[in-house]
Amino acid sequence: MTVKVVVGTQFGDEGKGKIVDLLASSFDVIARFNGGANAGHTVVAEGQRFAFRLLPSGAVRQKQTAICNGVVVDAEQLLGEIADIEERTGREVRLWLSDRAHVVMPYHKILDEAEKSLVGKLSSGSTGRGIGPCYGDKVTRTGIRICDLLDEESLRAKLDVYYPLREKLLGAYGLKLGLSKEELVKWCLEKGTMLKRYVADTSLLLNRAIDEGKNVLLEGAQGTHLDIDHGIYPYGTSSNTIAGGACTGTGISPTRIDQVVGIVKAYTSRVGEGPFPTELDEPMASRIREKGGEYGTVTRRPRRCGWLDLVMVRYALRVNGISSLAMTKLDVLGGLREVKVAVAYEHDGEEITEFPANMRVLSACRPVYETLPGWPDLPAAVWKEVAGRGYEELPMALREYIAYVQRSLRTNVDIISLGQDRDATIVKGS
Repeated sequence: MTVKVVVGTQFGDEGKGKIVDLLASSFDVIARFNGGANAGHTVVAEGQRFAFRLLPSGAVRQKQTAICNGVVVDAEQLLGEIADIEERTGREVRLWLSDRAHVVMPYHKILDEAEKSLVGKLSSGSTGRGIGPCYGDKVTRTGIRICDLLDEESLRAKLDVYYPLREKLLGAYGLKLGLSKEELVKWCLEKGTMLKRYVADTSLLLNRAIDEGKNVLLEGAQGTHLDIDHGIYPYGTSSNTIAGGACTGTGISPTRIDQVVGIVKAYTSRVGEGPFPTELDEPMASRIREKGGEYGTVTRRPRRCGWLDLVMVRYALRVNGISSLAMTKLDVLGGLREVKVAVAYEHDGEEITEFPANMRVLSACRPVYETLPGWPDLPAAVWKEVAGRGYEELPMALREYIAYVQRSLRTNVDIISLGQDRDATIVKGS
C-alpha cells in the first residue's frame, strides 16, 4: 500500500497532469484535493490531448478517481468533462464526488469578475471562474455544498438566507444575478440530479481503500507559490496547494502519506501579476513561451517565462516535505548555448537564499545566477527515442544540468520529461 502526493513546486503549470497520468498506472485511486475549474492539467495519451480542469488526470486510464472536499466544483464544467472523455474514449468515467465539496454558484462568477476589476494591480490574476468567491463563502460559512444539491429542504433553507445577501452584494457593484431564487433552486436541483450517481463520502472511501492495501495518488492543483498561506500573497490562489492541503482536502491523515513528489519545470513560468525575480526579457521569453506552449490551459493567457529559480524550489521542498522530484520540459531549453539557474537573490547589497514573505522585498530582489552549458535541440520524435533508451543516452550537458539541480537541492530527480507524450519520459531506476 502506498499513498503518494503530487504537488507543483513553482507557480503551477509544471506539468503535473502528465506526471499524474504516468504514475497512475501503478495506483488504484487518483484523488484531486484542491482548487477548482481554474486549474488546467493536460494529458497526451492514446493519440489524443485531454485538458482537465476538475477530473483527476488518472481518468484517461479509467482508474477510480475522486474529487474531494477541498475542491470547489463547477457542476456544468464537471459534467461537460465527463461527457467529453466518455465520448472520446468510449469508456465510463469512474468517479467519487465528495458530498462535502462546495459548489461554484452562478453568482460567484459574477462576483469574481467584479472584484477583479476593482483590486487593480493587487489582482491575483483570477480566471473569473468564481473560485475565490466560492472559497470565500466556504470560510464565512455561507456556501452551498454538493450534499445540498440532493436535499431540497436544506437547499431552500440556505438560499432563503444567502440569496438576499448575494443580491445586496451584487447590487453594491451595480450588478444583477440574472436568476430568481426559484430559478437558482431549480438550477441546483437539476445539477444535483445529474451528479447524484457520483456523490459519496470520499474521505471514508479513500481511507477504506488504504485499509484494503490499495495504492492512492493525491493530485494537487496549481503550485506551491500560489498557496493561500505559503505562496506570494495576494497574487496566488484561494486554496492550500501544498502537500498539507492533501490531508485537509481529502480527509486522509498525515500519518498515512508515504511520499511527496514535487514537479519542477526546467524553467519558471507564471500567469498574472506579482513579483517574478528570474523573469526573462524579450526575445528570450517569447522563444521559450512559443516552444514550450506556455499559454494557460484554461484561459489561454500567455505565461511569463524565466530561468529556473532554485530559491523558490528549495522553499517548496521545505514546506511540502518533498521526497523526490520530477523535472519537466527539459526539451524546451534544447538549442540554447547556455542555460542559467538562480541560486540566490541580491537585496540591498546582501545575498539571501531564503524566499521572502514581503512582496515589496521580493520585487526588489535580483537573481544571482550560475551559468551552465546548453544541450542540443532535438525533434520531438528523437526525444521520445532517447527517453526509450534511458538516462545514459541523454546529452551530456543535459545530464550535467539535472545533476547540478540534484546537488543544489539535495533531492533526487527521479522522473525526467522530454515532451508531452506519455512515452517521452525517463523514470530512473525503472
